Amino acid sequence: MLTAVFFLKTYAFFAKTRLLGWSVLLLVCSCTTGYSDSSFTAENSKQNLNLIWPQLNSAVQPDPLLEQKVAKLVSEMTLKQKVAQIIQPEIGDFTFDDMREYGFGSYLNGGGSFPDRNKYLSINEWVEFAESMYQASVDDELDGSTIPTIWGTDAVHGHNNVIGATLFPHNIGLGATNNPQLIEQIAAITAKEVKVTGIDWVFAPTVAVARDDRWGRTYESYSEDPQIVKAYSGAIVRGLQGSVDKDFLSTEKVIATTKHFLGDGGTHDGIDQGNNLDPEQTLFDIHAQGYISGLRAGAQTVMASFNSWHGAKIHGSEYLLTQVLKQRLGFDGIVVGDWNGHGQVVGCSNQSCPQAINAGLDIYMAPTKSWKPLFNNLVEQVQSGEIPMQRLDDAVSRVLRVKFRAGLFTRPSPINRPFAGQAELIGAAEHRDVARQAVRESLVLLKNNNNLLPLSAKQTVMVAGDGADNIAKQAGGWSLSWQGTDNSNADFPGASSIFAGIKKQVKRVGGKAFLSQDGRYAIKPDIAIVVFGEQPYAEGYGDLANLEYQRGDKRDLALLKRLQAADIPVISIFISGRPLWVNAELNASDAFVVAWLPGSEGDGIAQVLFKDDTDNLQYDFSGKLAFSWPNHPQQALLNRQDDNYDPLFAYGYGLSYQDNIYLPQLSEQYVVTAEVLAPLSIYDGKAQQPWRLNIKPEQLNDKAADDTAKVKRVNGILLSQTNYQLKDDGLRLDFDGHNKAKVSFNSAFPRDLRPYSEQNTVLSFAAKLDKMPNTQVQLLMRSDKYGNKAVDITAELKRIYAKGWQRLTVDSRCFINQGMSFADIKSAFGLKTKGELIVAIADIKLQVANAYAPDDGVVNIHCN
Repeated sequence: MLTAVFFLKTYAFFAKTRLLGWSVLLLVCSCTTGYSDSSFTAENSKQNLNLIWPQLNSAVQPDPLLEQKVAKLVSEMTLKQKVAQIIQPEIGDFTFDDMREYGFGSYLNGGGSFPDRNKYLSINEWVEFAESMYQASVDDELDGSTIPTIWGTDAVHGHNNVIGATLFPHNIGLGATNNPQLIEQIAAITAKEVKVTGIDWVFAPTVAVARDDRWGRTYESYSEDPQIVKAYSGAIVRGLQGSVDKDFLSTEKVIATTKHFLGDGGTHDGIDQGNNLDPEQTLFDIHAQGYISGLRAGAQTVMASFNSWHGAKIHGSEYLLTQVLKQRLGFDGIVVGDWNGHGQVVGCSNQSCPQAINAGLDIYMAPTKSWKPLFNNLVEQVQSGEIPMQRLDDAVSRVLRVKFRAGLFTRPSPINRPFAGQAELIGAAEHRDVARQAVRESLVLLKNNNNLLPLSAKQTVMVAGDGADNIAKQAGGWSLSWQGTDNSNADFPGASSIFAGIKKQVKRVGGKAFLSQDGRYAIKPDIAIVVFGEQPYAEGYGDLANLEYQRGDKRDLALLKRLQAADIPVISIFISGRPLWVNAELNASDAFVVAWLPGSEGDGIAQVLFKDDTDNLQYDFSGKLAFSWPNHPQQALLNRQDDNYDPLFAYGYGLSYQDNIYLPQLSEQYVVTAEVLAPLSIYDGKAQQPWRLNIKPEQLNDKAADDTAKVKRVNGILLSQTNYQLKDDGLRLDFDGHNKAKVSFNSAFPRDLRPYSEQNTVLSFAAKLDKMPNTQVQLLMRSDKYGNKAVDITAELKRIYAKGWQRLTVDSRCFINQGMSFADIKSAFGLKTKGELIVAIADIKLQVANAYAPDDGVVNIHCN
């Protein structure tokens, strides 16, 4: 009933707010949300190419004179010069001398990466680094090339790697503003601040359409609905690159990158870098819409996605990268890879992947020292014909085409360009004013019982919570560091915390505001504003098992309840990268504001909460949910127009000060359904995403992990496939006893497996012992935060010697009792021994206990 009331109220809001434009667009959308397509085949996709994918007309039209320049330059280049143009190393892993020797076409600094590994560099030092790399690239003494290099950076919510830069709200907050004009203005400011540091290329915008809020990159998505993403994408590209008929790639603009192509927001279970199972029509209807507008606006680069589509990695998808993107959509710019993403293609490693360029990748993003063997392998693969010269020439032509369009061959070097070194533009007052506007317009008011807000500033205000005076927390991931961690307020000069903004508002009119993070006070305040929410995270590390806020550790709820019990009116300011189940926190608040991840200008929040010194309203709430709010922790798949759509707050909901809606008490109880604890497969003949097979002491590369039909010998272990129930559905491990060795299944990022610690579960696997161990054998789980936890299974293995395949189950409490947290599992299964051992393993999974009754074929390992 409550949901229905909210839905009707939301409909009323549509009629009197600018959200009406959304509702008109969205009512005619026929998008679906399927997670599987049993009829999918590559052949079907080829037949669908012309039916599903449109032919686009980019605002940037071909220029015959430019094409002649590109063709002439390509014809004059050596093979090594060409290969150098398609490799992009990271600044921490190559030198100026490497640039002089190889002449890389581009290079990058990843999130939280700085020249000389020093985040406190001055703006002039950033520019000097750009200048030095540029000069090394045009120095032809060693490589014979004078083609200028280009520097790319992750500027995803402002120039977020630079101290003092303006940090705008993350995309999820901007989506709530429903203001494409503001978004274009933000992009233009970002471009200008990037140009100050001598950089010409940004890896933005992210145009993912997040459909499962468990995904740790949900906050990088503007909306669950493709029409909002579509409206924003073109605006951002124009803001970054300029308009083709006006200021396209002028001296104050940068090259934009629409990313990540394609389907990253729709992976199964919201797993980062996981598998998108949507049918092709849904891939277009939902996940491609940002590219439609972005490419039409003239985006010059597209970044390939880490995820798979129906099990095939996008970095190796000739159908999507070449047939769809380049041929059907008519994209003539650069397809750049993502952070060694080519190494995840079946049969590839970070050092060797001809499959990727043959599929349509134009630039390999090759951080770490993998760039050097990759370079050598690419040269050899072109010489052997494994990579056709025509494909290489096309990739190089695309790189040069974009460089010519950007004016890199005619402009002065970075240090001599307009805006270079103008430090006063970094975090300029007018830039921060726009960011403050974005903060105000992004705020969504979910609850305002008894019209508690807006507040008079002429009272005593206590500001509590760990987010109150914490700029790093309000900025979130991709803020001076990749994960947004290890930063202090001092690292954000010119920025304002939420508390600082509140104190300024209150003090100006004679009130009193004080900070008490834990909510303790000597004099009872008139009002309490509690700022709390998610800790910063970025890709992978933010993935969740379900949407319950502070699952198993309700510290913030305890604070709210304590203040509520003291009869102090409580306003909650919730910092979050996604909608979360916060029914209890809503109940313990008189007003509840979703602030998302507002960035550097926290004082924008106080401007909406408080009246001015004459008790008049300063700004009203105008933000509307661009993501549906869950009614249940397991409601991760919750998108408007879904069948059985049942949110707590519907898409588009958001109160203003004119609304008089009382939110009654919400249910705080939920039951975990059996479906949630379906067996979690780790290995069933192949490693199940996101798990990957690894061997220590020598790392097993992705080629060997995926091609286990071949015998693979590494230091201490002979690995081969064997038969369990089907052909080649098991692994035979021969430990030679000469080295301490370990086989494990690891995830690129820690996984949240808490459901498997909250019920009675086991780690289960089939095993066949062919050679007795002569020393201890350990079964391992590993966490980044809590290290390795080991269970000695030597005796149990010996019990199954020569009995054929048997099943072993290990109680999850064996790991939990040692201090393992299932919220942070990096390796779900590992075997380790110093001695000799021959054992075959198969069908590895986490599952509910008692799935196997004890008998001669099952060995159970229990821990109290």
